[in-house]
Amino acid sequence: MLLVFLAAISGSPEASTQPRSSPVTSLASAEEKKPPARAEYVGDSVCRSCHQEKAKTYLQTGHHFATSWPSSHTMKGSFTPGSNVLKTSNPYLHFEMTTGPNGYFQSAVEEPGESKKITRTERIDIVAGLPRKGQSYLFWKGDQLFQLPVTYWNETDSWVNSPSYPDGSPHFDKAIIPRCLECHASYFEWQPPPVNRYRKTSLVLGIFCEKCHGPGREHAARHRLKSTLPAGTSEAIVNPAALSRDRQIDVCGLCHSGNGTPIQPALSFLPGDTLDDYIDIPYYSPEDAVDVHGSQVQLLRRSKCFQSTSTLTCSTCHDVHTPQEDAAAFSSHCLTCHQAKQCGEYPKLGEQIVRNCIDCHMPLQESRVLFSNTNGKRLVPKVRNHKIGIYAGDSAH
Repeated sequence: MLLVFLAAISGSPEASTQPRSSPVTSLASAEEKKPPARAEYVGDSVCRSCHQEKAKTYLQTGHHFATSWPSSHTMKGSFTPGSNVLKTSNPYLHFEMTTGPNGYFQSAVEEPGESKKITRTERIDIVAGLPRKGQSYLFWKGDQLFQLPVTYWNETDSWVNSPSYPDGSPHFDKAIIPRCLECHASYFEWQPPPVNRYRKTSLVLGIFCEKCHGPGREHAARHRLKSTLPAGTSEAIVNPAALSRDRQIDVCGLCHSGNGTPIQPALSFLPGDTLDDYIDIPYYSPEDAVDVHGSQVQLLRRSKCFQSTSTLTCSTCHDVHTPQEDAAAFSSHCLTCHQAKQCGEYPKLGEQIVRNCIDCHMPLQESRVLFSNTNGKRLVPKVRNHKIGIYAGDSAH
């Protein structure tokens, strides 16, 4: 589903636990930094020409599918009559999902009497979200981009109201702002007003390689001339693994630290930059509740595992180049620091606890901010809590 994300801190574990102040700059006072021009990016096909193995597996990841064009391959909801209807709490209104030669569509259908009346139909122009989690859909109205009112939810294999849309009303008016696209697409040209106006042909969907490595035009050019370049010439590309811990986490934090308030234009943050200079992200005190949806970085920073070492980063456990859908497979990372016998459940369960540390110590929990009101019911997804800890009564045991 649509997502919804640091002054530099010392590399010492102690400093990493301290609350961090918000930037003093604002949209009004900050010197505006322009995003790189589209010509600075070469696209995944050029990256793939040299990095074939990484590119091959990356094409199967959730990042790659953060947004995509609608097709039989990317669309997960059923358009078959009988299973293509979303009923609402309004007995006279439902939504129908249909497909034909001209694409995929969502329609609001009113039935005030014996006959039904299609009051509005919009084509699905963009698919947003992870196929294994759920998908929302976007449509163009001229050069303005909006979210459609019906979302597909993989957990229940059903159509539901898109989050924040009212149940029982035929609304088609949720604007897609740049902060949404910044984390679900790789490039776009924003042309306000209004706030959701873009140059349609500028969109580059999905998260491409250069989102995490920076613009690659100069890097590709230098490698074409590699045999003639002086020894020691810069690669002109960012390897996030070579960045400091804070800057590594900032690369992930752009989209995994909650919404935040933009200080600089969307797409102006580049790998290696300090994220706090671009987005005013809420940093909560230890007493504040942090939702499990979209705030993975804040939750990770609260973890004793993070605070007790200066080396733990997102990439310690996550390989963004490879699909990682099996929670139990992450246990091997835990066991590099922890021994099975240290676990309080070891006397009862023995060595079997090494099979899945994650469901006990990073449980799936309901979001308080992401939910759907559908046909009179409140549907709430469960999201992985990234605060590593001990959760009484909320484990897989």
